[in-house]
Amino acid sequence: LPPAEVEALVRALQATELRDTGGQGDWGMPVLGTGWLLQQEYVEKLNMHAILSASMGQEQLLTELLVTYAKIPVLIEELISVEIWKHKIFPVLCRLEDFKPRSTFPIYVVLRHEASIINLLETVFFHKEVCEAAEDSVLDLIDYCYRKLISLADQSTPVELHPEDLAGLSSMQAVLVPPQELQKQAEMMEFEIALKALSVLRFITDRVESLPLSALTRMLNTHNLPCLLVQLVEHCPWSCREAGKFKKFENGIWHVVPPEDQVKMTKLDGQVWLALLNLLLTPECQHTYHFDGFNKSQLLKLSAFLTDVLIDQMPNLVEIQKFLSRLAVTEPAPPKKALILEQVPVIWNHIIMKNRGKWEAIAKHQAKCVFSPTEEELKLRADRWTQTFSLDMMEALAPDKPRCRVCGAEAAKRCSRCRNEWYCSRVCQVQHWQKHKAACNLMA
Repeated sequence: LPPAEVEALVRALQATELRDTGGQGDWGMPVLGTGWLLQQEYVEKLNMHAILSASMGQEQLLTELLVTYAKIPVLIEELISVEIWKHKIFPVLCRLEDFKPRSTFPIYVVLRHEASIINLLETVFFHKEVCEAAEDSVLDLIDYCYRKLISLADQSTPVELHPEDLAGLSSMQAVLVPPQELQKQAEMMEFEIALKALSVLRFITDRVESLPLSALTRMLNTHNLPCLLVQLVEHCPWSCREAGKFKKFENGIWHVVPPEDQVKMTKLDGQVWLALLNLLLTPECQHTYHFDGFNKSQLLKLSAFLTDVLIDQMPNLVEIQKFLSRLAVTEPAPPKKALILEQVPVIWNHIIMKNRGKWEAIAKHQAKCVFSPTEEELKLRADRWTQTFSLDMMEALAPDKPRCRVCGAEAAKRCSRCRNEWYCSRVCQVQHWQKHKAACNLMA
């Protein structure tokens, strides 16, 4: 995007009301407006721009603009608002017996919005100034990441998306999915969102020296993140064994890992270990954390995972190994007690209190006025979505070659009408036509 457009999009970002989630507002206006759908469109464009800029090492402009115009707290508030919508409004929508929309595409857009915001934050939080610009809202972001990691640690069986699942997750394909089925797909998206939250949390721990004391206390003692990270090391939800094959989740896809590569550290493994390094070895953290009997026993479990092979891949893990050796034979000094005025996160509680008792009323309002668009409104939304996700942009973002919508094989053919779906052969395209027809007619 041109710098002037990036600046205009950043300046236009603003928080929205929970009741307005998914709504148009002044969406049809040709200039930058304030409707929820416009805000979602701005985030999508900035997210794609951030990914492409970061891949070329040119993301400095976007980070400076987000800091200058104080938009990091705005993004965090919007992120938590969508999270609350997913937990409080979306289940009610799915239970409404008289809610039978002709298309669930508008609902899919809301579900995707959370993933887009956390992805944007993951890209920019690498920079120290962005973390500092979060100010007090970093407490809300820490709580958000904690909730996501709890769901990740509690996940007994990792979610794997098969080609038929991916068909349902396609934005245009969402027009064919009933709300109840979309709820299952939202759970699949939750897995990837949690992995993004893990990366954001690790970037926050990189800046512990510049965080307020309340943030350290919240990470270490309120949420006991070191012990939660130990659980992730133990259970490793981004790896699984299926039908005798060992798989790891990388770059949005489950890959079969050959035996010789199974001991290789993935990016996600690295994020957990780096966060542990920051939370256990930084002096500020050691003075704050309670190394009581339970925490000590949990942390010592890490020793079994610190093999020579692992340390060869990340040499600074030897410092954790030395720390654990000392911890096993000594009693660390108790944390210093001081009289402090502790800050608490406010965004989640503010939104919950403002809308308490109104969840069903909001769901019914949105079912009638937001998620039951006319054919013309749906066509307009699809056109805007297509403009946002230009083919050139999507192909630049894709880490791998396109895959067939039916069988998942490498694809070289694209639907000639809507230019949205990929196929490996004419046979797969014909087989998929009945499912794709409605979306194709909408987009063509």
